[in-house]
Amino acid sequence: MSTRIPHFEIISILMLCIHFCGFGQNLVVNPSFEKYRDCPVKLGNLEKDVLDWNMPTLGSTDYFNGCSVAMGTPVNFNGEQPADFGEGYVGFYMYAPNDYREYIQARLSSTLKKGERYAISFYVSLAERSDFAVKEFGIRFAEFPVAVETTKVLSGLHFSKMKGEVSEELEISYSKYYSDEIKWVKLTTEFEAAGTENYMIIGNFKNNKRTQKYQTKRKITKGSYYYLDMVSVSNVKSKLQNSAVTVLKQYELDRIHVFKDVYFNSNKSKIRGEHQQEMESLLSYLKTNTAIDIEILGHTDTVGSISFNKRLSIRRANEVVAYLTENGIHKNRITAHGFGSSKPISTNETEAGRFLNRRVEFILSKTD
Repeated sequence: MSTRIPHFEIISILMLCIHFCGFGQNLVVNPSFEKYRDCPVKLGNLEKDVLDWNMPTLGSTDYFNGCSVAMGTPVNFNGEQPADFGEGYVGFYMYAPNDYREYIQARLSSTLKKGERYAISFYVSLAERSDFAVKEFGIRFAEFPVAVETTKVLSGLHFSKMKGEVSEELEISYSKYYSDEIKWVKLTTEFEAAGTENYMIIGNFKNNKRTQKYQTKRKITKGSYYYLDMVSVSNVKSKLQNSAVTVLKQYELDRIHVFKDVYFNSNKSKIRGEHQQEMESLLSYLKTNTAIDIEILGHTDTVGSISFNKRLSIRRANEVVAYLTENGIHKNRITAHGFGSSKPISTNETEAGRFLNRRVEFILSKTD
């Protein structure tokens, strides 16, 4: 069976590795769910679609990828969430009626070394159609892959009956709750390895009664569903010495580029989220290539009047202009235009299409 890797610039992947693996080699194989066997077409098919990940229980963890219509990004059955680290991410229930749970299990590229400290991190975002947010994410390591025939909580009793060594539960807690539905929130912790860790499971290992949760008052799903991406386990002692290593992304001149991770809510000019990696890459490019100018183009969907959308598109373009000028790009190198809803790239008949039409583009060209 052939491995399919989506179209994603090699330079961007290198930048992600340098940015997110700052403590050394990431031991999680396929950490951002970019390598897959098949483009997802239905729910609960993670281990059949994605390489190097599986489900340790009978819970039906989901896989989303921009290649799909039925299971795509940024819009899917449980909400809207752009993929910040490529085109794919997973989704699963951290809390649901009758103690129903879903988990993900990662294969590590090598066994962790006894007595050494490791940093664990991943990004989460609460799906809009969730009634609850939770306060803690649980992590457990195992010597052998976990496979338990249950749709409910993976409990301490389950782990006590497993072959090989199993770590104590690690928890990443938050002072409030993981209730952000727009931004990706980075969770991180450290621990000392026992030297038997080959697999990592992420999820909620507590039953409903013990789960610390906050009701969002939506009363839609009666559950807490999270998107998860960019998982990392790396040796703290292996921290890179040369922090000056950088990989500069290159852009084709005189053509339209659409920002892949800059999105807007309907009738809003404020950019969704805080992890605009492409804006950071563009900023680095402009600082290095001082003879390049940039033209920013703002767009809207068709909701609202023509005059309102024209003004809104200009405000959206100016959001990017402000980011560039505040970070050292001279305003003489930048021009901005707003086109309202006159240049859609998708249908305006669906929310998914309107979401894509609410965008900002840019064109790079040599200074005259």
